[in-house]
Amino acid sequence: MTLIDDRTPAGEGTNDPAGHLRLSGPAQDLLFREAHTATAFGPEPVPDEQLRTVYELVKYAPTAFNAQPLRITLLRSPESRTRLVPHMADANQDRVATAPLVAVLSADRNFHDQLPRLVPQNPGLKDAFADPTARERFAASNAVLQAGYLIVGLRAAGLAVGPMTGFDASGIEAEFFPDGDRTAVMVLVLGTPVDDGYRPRNPRLEFEEVAHTL
Repeated sequence: MTLIDDRTPAGEGTNDPAGHLRLSGPAQDLLFREAHTATAFGPEPVPDEQLRTVYELVKYAPTAFNAQPLRITLLRSPESRTRLVPHMADANQDRVATAPLVAVLSADRNFHDQLPRLVPQNPGLKDAFADPTARERFAASNAVLQAGYLIVGLRAAGLAVGPMTGFDASGIEAEFFPDGDRTAVMVLVLGTPVDDGYRPRNPRLEFEEVAHTL
């Protein structure tokens, strides 16, 4: 098994001339260098079959205790978009109204109900999450971790993604999850990329600015 595209040697045309990365240069560009937050998309729809293929890849993302609290609500109908728009920050409202597909990402506050199936070797693990406040925090942090993998998976499918956290979480939860069992963590707009769908990329911090050795 290899992660290297044999047609393009790893590191070629990148800042990795030593080939430390196991991805080809074009794959690195697709997932990271050329991919960034999209604000506009082509008109093509995003079919469920494509999303299912992406999920079958990113479901292997790590979560604490294999809890997998991320839940995905796909908004395809105009009516569902109308329900979401008022809860988004002003700058994000037009994006969710016009994108080919919108996904509301939430954390299942009752994820622990699935633990006996997901961690069969520890049948008593569910009882460790009896405190609802601690359980909600745990679910939200792990769902955000899964969301990061989901974004990379969508990029791997050639899709453009615009992740957003500018919204009224309590409003979204009341509108879409009235049972009180979800925590809204992110909204994604996604579709096929277009050349003018991105703003210029802003600078990034260098390795020496963020990494410290003790």
